[in-house]
This record gives sequence, structure tokens and C-alpha cells, in this order.
Amino acid sequence: MQTILPGVMWWTALHPKWGIELSSYYLVEERVLIDPRVPAEGLDWFEGSGAPVAALLTNRHHYRDAGLFAERFGTRVLVNRLGAQEFTAGEPVEFFSAGDDLPGGVTAVEVGGICADETALFAPAHRAIAVADGLVRMPADAPLGYVPDDLMHDPDRTRAALTAAYTRLLDLDFDHLLLAHGHPVCGGAKEELRIFLSTRAGAPGPDGG
Repeated sequence: MQTILPGVMWWTALHPKWGIELSSYYLVEERVLIDPRVPAEGLDWFEGSGAPVAALLTNRHHYRDAGLFAERFGTRVLVNRLGAQEFTAGEPVEFFSAGDDLPGGVTAVEVGGICADETALFAPAHRAIAVADGLVRMPADAPLGYVPDDLMHDPDRTRAALTAAYTRLLDLDFDHLLLAHGHPVCGGAKEELRIFLSTRAGAPGPDGG
């Protein structure tokens, strides 16, 4: 685990099936996890820093190790209700809708496009936005990009929907992107996203929008 911003920690773990690197985050003072896997330091690390009160998921596929945190600490696990169909085995989840205020001063922002429950999590106190599967860095330190076409049901429509959704994010006051797939972009993230979107039809250029 490493501190990437004041009060924000980041770590990576490998997907147990696909072997790809996954990113997780912890808002320390708020005691809020985002898309959590158990870090190399183990669950015991959180005993010393105060048990996490909530785990926020950017989509239904990012339940990851949230159940382990719920079992150990009573951590609330929250996910967009449009992904409720994923949870049929008694997982301890609660549901939110886009626009809801979530634990830690985080706001749920609608994205959709790649799946109905794709959600951005805006943490204004940290000027940071966490994003799920649509916006990635592959390899992990590459420039921003969309998820590969072979992971989209309808690539043209999906890219158009993602472009519209991420363009709306530019109205928010942020400077950092916390990616679920790829390393976070710390500093200058809004401009980097604006430049990326400027390559997409109908997106704003670097000087406007």
C-alpha cells in the first residue's frame, strides 16, 4: 500500500482468474474503501488505522474482497442498484442510485455505457474521481483509453455512450483519477481526460467544454 494523495492510499493485486492487475483505494480519514482487494499487508493493517466503515463499488463486478471486509469489520458494501442481479448468494450488499450521497462525502455519478451499473465515484474533498471498467490504462501506466473492443458488446455504441458520460465528468472539480484497471492519474487528470475525449467525435477540445 502506498499514499498517493494526502489521505488516499492505493494498492494493487492480481485478478485470481485472469491474472490482470487490479487497483484498490482507501480514503483514510473517511475510512472508505473503493473496489477493495485485500492488500499484501492483510486485513490486520486496518485494525491499526480504524476499521473501514464502507466499501464502495464502481460496478457490480468489483465486489472483489468486499465480503471479507464485511465479515471482519462489519464494513457496509454499497453498489449501484442496477447491478443487483449479480448478488444472489446472500452477499452483504446495499444499493444506491446515481446521484446519491454515499459514505465519506462521496457522490455516485452515472456512467453506464459498458454496463448499466457502471458508476463514477466523486470524492470532492480529495478532488478525485474513481472509475470502473470503461476508462482504463492498459498497460497499467499507459495513457488513458477505453476498455478494449473485444470486451464491449457493441463497441461503437459503447464508446459513444462512454464519451458522453466522461464528458459530463468534466463539469466536476477534480484533479485525480482513481482507476480500477491501471495506475491512478494523480495531478492533471481532468486535463488528461479532456485531451483524450477531444479525440472522440463530439467531445470538447482542450480549450473548452
